This record gives sequence, structure tokens and C-alpha cells, in this order.
Amino acid sequence: MSQSDNERSYSSAKYRTPDGAPADIVIFTITKQEKRSGKKSLPVRELKVLLIRRKAWPFQGMWALPGGFSKETETMEVTARRELEEETGVRDVHLEYLGVYSAPGRDPRGWIISHAYCALVNEALLAHRQAADDAEEVGLFAIDDALENMELAFDHREIMRDAYSKIREQMLASTIAKQFLPERFTLGELHQVIRTVVPGFEEHNFIRKITSTQSRKGIMEEARDANGEKQTSIEYSQRPAQLYRFTGYEPPLSIYG
Repeated sequence: MSQSDNERSYSSAKYRTPDGAPADIVIFTITKQEKRSGKKSLPVRELKVLLIRRKAWPFQGMWALPGGFSKETETMEVTARRELEEETGVRDVHLEYLGVYSAPGRDPRGWIISHAYCALVNEALLAHRQAADDAEEVGLFAIDDALENMELAFDHREIMRDAYSKIREQMLASTIAKQFLPERFTLGELHQVIRTVVPGFEEHNFIRKITSTQSRKGIMEEARDANGEKQTSIEYSQRPAQLYRFTGYEPPLSIYG
């Protein structure tokens, strides 16, 4: 049979296709709140996830990840960006592909396969969030509370858990922490940001590793003024702490682990 014969005999009606292909988006951020006390100390930082309260069936009134169905005219990533903006007002964030979720029965509307995306972004990018479209409400929730205590729609707990694992890996394998720090920061501030995302990360030998280990050398440097003098800060400590800055170098392996 020739190719043209195959083309004429082919019919998509012979094959069952999914009833829909949505994109679900997991957006994390680190909130920062200064402590109200006379003693100098680091601010309180907390990892939070963006959720919407669903306006319609299925799972009406329940909290869920923002997302929605793709169109024939767009890629899944375009879908993810469009749905994120339509439901929460959040735009211009860098999304990374997480994976496909296709467990039978994951959606009561039929055979629906979802493609998930995730991002860890600065809180400023979420400042103008506002519920719209299929979302009745939008909010930020502590990741532990969302995973352990909230009843979530669909299989969004599984998706969120996978996304959480991905950003923990990113935090230990890149300089993503810099988006939550000022240009010049102390190692105490850096360590706190890392621990906000990776709670089990230990401080033991952290300073030596990040400043001296050959494989990590060049990632950051001591901050200096116009005269070449080292810069320090007493903003969060009684004694001057050395300030550092990222150089822009990205190592090919874990820089904190």
C-alpha cells in the first residue's frame, strides 16, 4: 500500500483521544517578614504555594492549582501561561516543565491528561494576584499546610509534592536563591533562604564549602566598595558580618550539597 493510500485510509475516528489536555501550574514563592523586636535578627521567611478556589464543578469550592484546558492553536506552555494569567493575574514568570499526569480517574470529567509546570518566583511577581475566570479566590499558603492539612482538588497534592521536590533540587544545584536576596548579602541570609526551601539543609561547614571548595569557587565573592575595602553589615547581627555578591557564574554541579 502506498503512502497516499495510507493517508486516504487513515481516520482519527479509529482512535480514542483524551477528553481534554489541561495545564496545571505550581507557583512557589518565599515570603519575607521583618521581626518586631529590639534584638537584631534575620527576618521570618516562609515557602508558600499559590492556589485558587474553584468556582465551578468539579470540586467546586475546593482549593486547587491554577490551570485549564489547552486550545488546538497553542502549545502546552502557552496554555499554562494563559491560564495562570486568566485565573490569578500572574504573568511573566519563568515556567519549567514538571511532567505529565495521566492516572485513570484523576478527573471526573473523563479521560483527561494534564501537563504540569512549576516555578519558584520572587513574591513581587505575585503582588497583583487577583482571582478571575474559573477562580473564585486566590491565595498563598504555607507549603506544609497545603500538603498536609488542606483538601485539594484532583491529583493536585501529588503534582504539588513533585514540584516541591523539583525546586528543592534546584535550590541545591543552582544560584536560584539570589532572586530572594539583595545584591549584597550575608552568608546568614543565603543560608536562611536555602533552608526555607530545603528544611534539612545543615549549616555545618557551609561557609567553608561555599567560599573555599574548588568546585564551588567563583560562584560568589566578597563585596567591596569603590576603594576596594570589604563591605560589612550589622543589619541582622550585633557584630559586622561580611557581605557577599553572586558573580554570575553557574557551576555544573551542586553548589551547596
